[in-house]
Amino acid sequence: MNSFDFYSKHLDGYLDELRLLTAIETPTGDLPQLNRAADFLMERVASLGDVERTGMPDHGPMLRIVRGGAGVRVLLLGHFDTVWPVGSWPTLWKTDQGRAYGPGVYDMKGGLLFIIWLLRFLEHHGQPHPHIEAILNPDEEIGSPGTRPFIEEAARRADVVLVLEPTNLAGNLKLARKGSGEYVVTIHGRSSHQGVEPELGVNAVVEAAHQVLRLLELEDLAKGTTVGPNVIQGGRVSNMVPDRAEIRVDVRAWTDDESRRLETAMRNLRPVLNDSRIHVFGGWNRPPMEVSDTSMEIFEGARVLGRGLGLELEWVKWGGSSDANIAAAVGAPTIDGFGPVGEGAHQIDECIVIDELPRRLALLTEVVRSFVHVG
Repeated sequence: MNSFDFYSKHLDGYLDELRLLTAIETPTGDLPQLNRAADFLMERVASLGDVERTGMPDHGPMLRIVRGGAGVRVLLLGHFDTVWPVGSWPTLWKTDQGRAYGPGVYDMKGGLLFIIWLLRFLEHHGQPHPHIEAILNPDEEIGSPGTRPFIEEAARRADVVLVLEPTNLAGNLKLARKGSGEYVVTIHGRSSHQGVEPELGVNAVVEAAHQVLRLLELEDLAKGTTVGPNVIQGGRVSNMVPDRAEIRVDVRAWTDDESRRLETAMRNLRPVLNDSRIHVFGGWNRPPMEVSDTSMEIFEGARVLGRGLGLELEWVKWGGSSDANIAAAVGAPTIDGFGPVGEGAHQIDECIVIDELPRRLALLTEVVRSFVHVG
């Protein structure tokens, strides 16, 4: 039985497993829920390779699976945390008109289960395969602060990294992703009574308004560089000159040059009002993932294999960041988007296309198996 037939035959089993995993709501940082999900996953991978479970304080359990093989070393990355607080979805699982809906089915429990089903296929068929290492991450949605060093170490060992984040409705693979970061700009002024002696105060909210305009000047939309001063807080009551304000700024860029430019500019923000002070915290949590010659070669190989499954693969640059950025930053050839076809990441109607699941699972499987003949 070939891989497509295998996954077509077991599609109901995959969907039932995804339904059960989705029912375990796993917002980032909810340690009891993340541990429940890790228990669920451990039960299913225990017989498929050597499994390590690492508890990370404040972040939850990370799972690492190793299945020895021949050929190159392939690293698979996925995460099981979601952006959804418990109770956000009134219905945790629904199928309608060929799509499955639920918190995290698209981003990215559907793709996480691809790893388990790939290992099952290899176990079932007993065919040669490359050396496989997989990391299942509990804190990706906040930048992988706990898992990052493990990903970096594993990526340095790997010859190729495949990331199981979902693809779009067109089925594209992702060879480039924007780097992302967050800065907190804290402004200190001086309070005074707005009616009696406003001239003695230094209005931190007014300073913040000046800084928002300066931040927007740092954007370069032609290069895809965005600066979002998206959260602002300041002041306590309307009859008091505010002595403090805070701006939280999202930054995104396609290239290292642009990320360095923004870093320098953010650190060099200067106040406009006399006697106000600015402190800048934060920075880039994921560097840009740029297209490399090797990742392009791997994509071309995947494109050939995809045609055998009836897929015409293209590659895209993707504005969001993922663990692919971390792996690519240490020099590992990395391709993202090997997960399910769907849409709606971080939206209340996120979903995956059911009929496309066997082909996407087969694509991952054939790409992984192709590496056994290399090296």
